[in-house]
Amino acid sequence: MTRYFSLRDFDWLLLAFVLLICGLGVMEIYSATLHTKFAGVHTKQVYWIMAGVVLMFLTSLIDYHALLDKVHWFYIASLVSLLAVLLIGKKYLGARRWIQMPGGQHFQPSEWVKLVLILALAKYFSELHQREASLSDIVKAGLLAGAPMLLVLKQPDLGTALTYIPVLVMALFLGGIRLRHAAAIILLGALVVPVVWHYGLKPYQKQRLVSFREPEADPQGSGYQVQQSLIAVGSGGLWGKGITKGTQTQGMFLPVPQTDFIFAAWCEEHGFVGAVAVLLLYFLVLMRLVHDAQTAPDRVGAFVVMGVVAVLFFHILVNVGMVVGYMPVTGIPLPLMSYGGSSVLFMFLALGMVMNIRMRRYVN
Repeated sequence: MTRYFSLRDFDWLLLAFVLLICGLGVMEIYSATLHTKFAGVHTKQVYWIMAGVVLMFLTSLIDYHALLDKVHWFYIASLVSLLAVLLIGKKYLGARRWIQMPGGQHFQPSEWVKLVLILALAKYFSELHQREASLSDIVKAGLLAGAPMLLVLKQPDLGTALTYIPVLVMALFLGGIRLRHAAAIILLGALVVPVVWHYGLKPYQKQRLVSFREPEADPQGSGYQVQQSLIAVGSGGLWGKGITKGTQTQGMFLPVPQTDFIFAAWCEEHGFVGAVAVLLLYFLVLMRLVHDAQTAPDRVGAFVVMGVVAVLFFHILVNVGMVVGYMPVTGIPLPLMSYGGSSVLFMFLALGMVMNIRMRRYVN
């Protein structure tokens, strides 16, 4: 195969939008943690972003077909890493989600499993000869996504486990799921919900899912996070109070403003205009990704890019919905803005795969 790709085919506009979002995130992390014990973590975020950019470029240089050929090994390694978390993982706030690395850093395997799952499902459905997915294909895809999802739920980490669902849904949609099969899955899901509610969720998870409907019912307990977030968003007004001047954020009323509730902190300090600007940037990123999927050189490439779109869109939808009280608090960060090395590295690795596919549009 002759290679006609170069860095000129890199999606520099997409990278510009992504880095702009990252820059706004670093600024808000600095502001949100200025008077807390986390002061200075914005510097670490910059290092994570720099490392992510390097990984993105490196990933873009490896032919994605070579990665897909070895995806079964990546999948096995991902299951092993999730099992390792349960056995030797670092426990924090009642959850065992991280493996402590040399130098005091923590690695969250459940983040990189998203990319492995995207690749695995893309390869599986792209190799099907029929135009519509059969029932056995749907079951196999469900098992591929279900195994890591159950291991992540065991940690417990409901938020991250939920992010595997849009990857599966997108793969089934692109793979040609029939309408009657989709209806059957929805019905089965509705029947399983009561079982999961009674036997699969811990009491604090149930409380989170209930409290978002009526946060005022327990403003000092389960509804505290949502109440403070709504106050922060509303007090921002049209233009916001200005960086480092948000009363809810700087007064430390808003919980974890550098991670889960960074959008609430942003809205308080930059107002409605700032919120719209950030959401517009995310929209532009999603549209660029969809365009890259449409111009992918083959079916499997389009599957991979749309898998990234599904994860990114789900993260944005749930996090922003959580901040404004329309979604339960699940601990899902806002991509590229929230503080966290594992989340940042996953996003840049995923973008590296997108660039990889884009740069091979003209390979003959």
